[in-house]
Formats: sequence, C-alpha cells, structure tokens
Amino acid sequence: MAADYLQAQGYRILTRNWRCRHGEIDIIAATQSTVVFVEVKTRAGTRFGTPGEAVTPAKLGRVRRLASSWLAGQDRGWDQVRFDVVAVLAPPGGPVTLEHLEGVW
Repeated sequence: MAADYLQAQGYRILTRNWRCRHGEIDIIAATQSTVVFVEVKTRAGTRFGTPGEAVTPAKLGRVRRLASSWLAGQDRGWDQVRFDVVAVLAPPGGPVTLEHLEGVW
C-alpha cells in the first residue's frame, strides 16, 4: 500500500525490503535527483501512539546506517538524500489511513 501510494505521487520505487547483514530498509524510492529511504510503520490503533510515533531515534539511526551501506554499493550519485516515514493506521473493520511524513530526519 505504501509503495503504491508513493508511485501515485510520482516516486519511482527502486527496491522494496532491501536487506543486508545489519538490517532492512522498507522502501528505497527516487524522485528526480533525490533518493528517498522510507520506513513504513503500520498500527491497528493509537492506544500506544500513532504509527509515526513508533519510529524511535534508535530506528532512525539504524536506517541512516543502512542507507549509507546501500549508497556505498551504488554506481550512481544522488544530489539529495531524504528519509521519510509512511504511517499506516489500519483499525480492524475501519478505514485505512496513510500519512506520508517527508524529511523526518
């Protein structure tokens, strides 16, 4: 759902669930000359906070390190690098909402 949303917004999906020995990046996308590393968080409710609030500073640091590893393996350079969160709220029996938080860190 998050990848479909990003594509509809004009992003080109480079890869999904990119893994290395240190972890995984949910989506790596591009828009013009910017590469965007996207963390997707889904929650069924907000009892323990919103999906976006579930992205902790430790998680952000891990994604940054993983992004560095991915970038080091690329033949192409990027003018800009950005880190986004796609927060999906999917309550049982209720409407699914999606929020795209751009440039969160």
